[in-house]
Amino acid sequence: MSDKWWQSAVVYQVYPRSFADSDGDGIGDLRGIIQHLDHLEALGVDVVWLSPIYASPHDDNGYDISDYQRIDPLFGSLDDFDELLAGMHERGIKLVMDLVVNHTSDEHPWFVESASSRDNPKRDWYWWRPPRDGAQPGEHGAEPTNWGSFFSGSAWQLDEQTGEYYLHLFSRKQPDLNWENPQVRDAVYEMMNWWLDRGVDGFRMDVVNFLSKDVSLPDGVVPPGGLYGDAYPFFAQGPRIHEFLHEMHERVFAGREDRYLTVGEMPGVDIAEARRFTDPDRRELDMVFQFEHVDLDHGPGGKWDHREATVLDLKRNLAQWQEGLADVGWNSLYWNNHDQPRVVSRFGDDGENRVVSAKALGTLLHLMRGTPYVYQGEELGMTNVPFSTIDDFRDIETLNYYAEAVDVLGRPADEVLAALRRTSRDNARTPMQWTGGPNAGFTTGTPWIAVNPNYPEVNAEAARADSDSVFAHYRALAELRHRSRVVSAGGFALVLPEHEQIFGYVRGLDGDALLVLVNLSGDAAEYDTSQLAGWEVARVVLASGGDAVVPGLSGVLRPWEAVVLQR
Repeated sequence: MSDKWWQSAVVYQVYPRSFADSDGDGIGDLRGIIQHLDHLEALGVDVVWLSPIYASPHDDNGYDISDYQRIDPLFGSLDDFDELLAGMHERGIKLVMDLVVNHTSDEHPWFVESASSRDNPKRDWYWWRPPRDGAQPGEHGAEPTNWGSFFSGSAWQLDEQTGEYYLHLFSRKQPDLNWENPQVRDAVYEMMNWWLDRGVDGFRMDVVNFLSKDVSLPDGVVPPGGLYGDAYPFFAQGPRIHEFLHEMHERVFAGREDRYLTVGEMPGVDIAEARRFTDPDRRELDMVFQFEHVDLDHGPGGKWDHREATVLDLKRNLAQWQEGLADVGWNSLYWNNHDQPRVVSRFGDDGENRVVSAKALGTLLHLMRGTPYVYQGEELGMTNVPFSTIDDFRDIETLNYYAEAVDVLGRPADEVLAALRRTSRDNARTPMQWTGGPNAGFTTGTPWIAVNPNYPEVNAEAARADSDSVFAHYRALAELRHRSRVVSAGGFALVLPEHEQIFGYVRGLDGDALLVLVNLSGDAAEYDTSQLAGWEVARVVLASGGDAVVPGLSGVLRPWEAVVLQR
């Protein structure tokens, strides 16, 4: 594929509620982000993806939107947004908004109208269905299908006023939009164009592969021990999804300058589908977020059912995606986001090897083929949180799961809490750790969720003053991507494919090459790459320890050591 600007870009995700609070109410806001733009510039990021700041009842922390063209007063005003956008553009940083159009809030005027009566003109803007034949509204089993919600319980909510149910794949306060209705699509495209005209540089599209559903809405197969049917085959990669995304591209992006970024979050998407979604000739999306690598430590019971993911698991999966999108499409590279636990606690060592393992994981990811995404605090090596009781959590998915697992299924509370500490989305949502002062410098008030107690040691002020910090290493990774076309455009070849500790690969382009060797374990790791011709005179261009000694094509990597060689 021809070079695109986003091939050499580094994207940084800001979760506004937890980034920086400027007014002391305990909740992050736009002016807080403005105050820390120099941090983003110093890190070397090119794009900021901003999680939702739209008007919202905040049932799902802003992913339930009640007005797409109004800033929630919790975060500030449209004037604040314009100032933020201008400040980013002055620093050469683009701004990508979160686009959440699989569903709205139930307080959005569209849904309020839709729910007002069965014959309202907007009734068909959402998925409404009567109870099952022979069942009375509200009784157990009367739901139109056996689908379950991602946030526990049924995916159908009864509306008492009209006697029908509406579909919500997520919270009951997040009714799904009906993309079969062209008026829905028109309204969404008009809104997207409004933001682009304002100066926004693109969109990260929330669960965008769910937009097209099987209109027959059939029951799913109930797995052993399950409460609800597997509806994924009927709402993901639906029959019109490519049509809808192509139409979106033509109605919103076609004819504009080539300065936009579009990335689709697509739970469950496979390589073959990702190639189609990101093939430039199809004019759909620039890249997608796939979930295979962050599902590797999930057992058969889903995300709360933990299994250990090995180095070989990670290696085989990530290499498959590198190879699968080598000639068509493009990869999004990420470990963390607002929905994932902290990677240094997940696949690294958040104890004595926190710094070196955070560097190792960053090196591994950032030098692959694709666009890397950094989630706030990742550049500091922020960790999971030692939540002690269920009262410490705020996330609706977490709280609903606890209630269902403990109160309905009768599982031991301590076992469920252990799963929450490991996997809950709240691990990513505790406040950004700016300083070693009160509340980590996040707020002068009471934070909406408690700060991780390790903030006196793990904070931006300390990291930026330390030339050997995780922050310094992430900045060096960004610099290497910016100056090296091998990183942004080169090919990928896995080396040491069966090594149980070391993840190694070569990036190559027009005679230039990088060899990346990363020890993903807490033990020293011997390696032998003597089969790789031409690396005898390579030099070290980046090392996680800062003092790497590479004796030749074979040697030993220290625990969690990462070395990058160039020839």
